[in-house]
Amino acid sequence: MAGMTPTPKGNGTGYRSLVGPLLLPTWVVIGIFLVLPVALMAVYSFLTKEFRGGVIWDFTLAAYDQFFLNRGLFGDEPPTLEWTYITIFWRSIWQAALATLICLIVGFPTAWFIATRPPKARAIWLFLVTIPYWVNLLIRTVSLKFLIRENGPLNESLMSIGLITDPLPLVNTNLAVQLGLFYSYLPFMVLPIYAAVERYNFALSEAAADLYASRWVTLREIVLPVVKPGIIAGCILVFVPSLGAFLAPDLLGGAKTFMIGSLIDEQFRGSQGNWPFGAAAAMILMTLVLIVLMIYARAQTKGEAR
Repeated sequence: MAGMTPTPKGNGTGYRSLVGPLLLPTWVVIGIFLVLPVALMAVYSFLTKEFRGGVIWDFTLAAYDQFFLNRGLFGDEPPTLEWTYITIFWRSIWQAALATLICLIVGFPTAWFIATRPPKARAIWLFLVTIPYWVNLLIRTVSLKFLIRENGPLNESLMSIGLITDPLPLVNTNLAVQLGLFYSYLPFMVLPIYAAVERYNFALSEAAADLYASRWVTLREIVLPVVKPGIIAGCILVFVPSLGAFLAPDLLGGAKTFMIGSLIDEQFRGSQGNWPFGAAAAMILMTLVLIVLMIYARAQTKGEAR
């Protein structure tokens, strides 16, 4: 019987030879639904806008020039920085960063609480955290707008108990956009941190307490370094989609809360859109996201090397 046991050829060459065929469907799906759309977007960003919508296959840098430079109404003036789009881009960055920070402040204690419950209770809490994702993001955002509008349940409740005398103008503000981003992406912060805390060895905290370490010292010197990968993963999962979000700015914000996702979405609507400019803005956004991910990957590599 022992002679019938299959053995790998060489150093596992027989098994490795099966990996290619098994991964072929995966590579096909990635190529069609990820690589091809990104490549088309990159090509479109170098094309020329057609007057009635669409593009003309005439390659140019006009879309990128329009994003960064202002050459006047007729394009014959000395170029200056186009602060309109740069401001929108900067607003998107700080809105996404603030949403990530708020989600971290709320998500870390939440994840810690869930991870320290009994196993049956954990399942219930995780179920409650993920329940909002059973509903479409558009419906959830519209519901939030209904909740915070001037004659909505929130303002009516605050006025009924006497905390305010006039409705709070929450819609079309940066605060409303932050509420939308926080509500949309909080579980993306909770779940990775929960997974990291669940693997944490709480005997380390007990040992620190035996050595008279305070709770803050234990948190800073022991807990955070151990669960750091979950925190970083959660921050990336919140920051990246928040950066390109357009539902929250469109439905909850106004002209003063315009973000890069809304700008890109607007360029592909109707016959008056500017597809090359929208594609160029999308490529600039994707480049920023890739830079953030590369910085994270490099930091992780250095950390593992140490």
